[in-house]
Amino acid sequence: MDLVYLKALAMGIVEGLTEFLPISSTGHLILAGSLLDFQGEKAKVFEIVIQTGAILAILVEYRARLLAVLAGLGHQESARRFVSNVLVAFLPAVVLGLAFGKLIKSYLFHPVPVACAFIAGGFVILWAERRRHQITIHHVDQMGWADALKIGFAQCLALVPGTSRSGATIIAGLLFGCSRQAATEFSFFLAIPTLIGAGLYEAYKSRALFERADLGWFGLGSIAAFVSAFLCIRWLLRYISSHDFTIFAWYRIAFGFVILATAYSGLINWSAA
Repeated sequence: MDLVYLKALAMGIVEGLTEFLPISSTGHLILAGSLLDFQGEKAKVFEIVIQTGAILAILVEYRARLLAVLAGLGHQESARRFVSNVLVAFLPAVVLGLAFGKLIKSYLFHPVPVACAFIAGGFVILWAERRRHQITIHHVDQMGWADALKIGFAQCLALVPGTSRSGATIIAGLLFGCSRQAATEFSFFLAIPTLIGAGLYEAYKSRALFERADLGWFGLGSIAAFVSAFLCIRWLLRYISSHDFTIFAWYRIAFGFVILATAYSGLINWSAA
């Protein structure tokens, strides 16, 4: 197998395993790409496009719920509210991403800033989990547009690589009164327009970079992202039924310090640092 296919397979697995956990898929992809020497403009587009594979896992896992929403748009208030909440939460990231995306990529898409974001995000999760949770929203269907908008603004924090889109939205949901299940599921649903939109936008914007031969390793990476994300989603839904997110906080902090230590000691040559 061509080396680029092996790298695409590895990157796809990393994407799927980290996209829906509060540990930053973008951060892990930057670090994995640095270690694998999987870099350049085409590789950056690849990292965004394969998110669509991970999103397919959400569509498959929640296919019955999503089909019911589509079928009920014409006559069910709950279905219309569900769609409007997702769109309201989606808009802030679109506006800020278009306005500041290029600037953020220029300065923050490197291992050391990512490591700092890992550590900071870990401490935020620890703080959030130690607060007393006052649950006012037990199910996604109980959310109003104001609740969705607040989570949407929290998602904007994930424009900083290493912060974690899922982490920002889930923890924000907890802080704003959502149950762990409701916060996690809304984070899943919000990922659908966010990641599909980002993938299509990047693919269209960078279409001149690609050749027909690239379809193979892009497809392999997307399939790997789908399979690993599907398994991860199933595991996470079982996990949160009886656990909090503290373990992910300590993982972020430990991993962040490992990156900083290896970068500054020269033990690992983080070529993107």
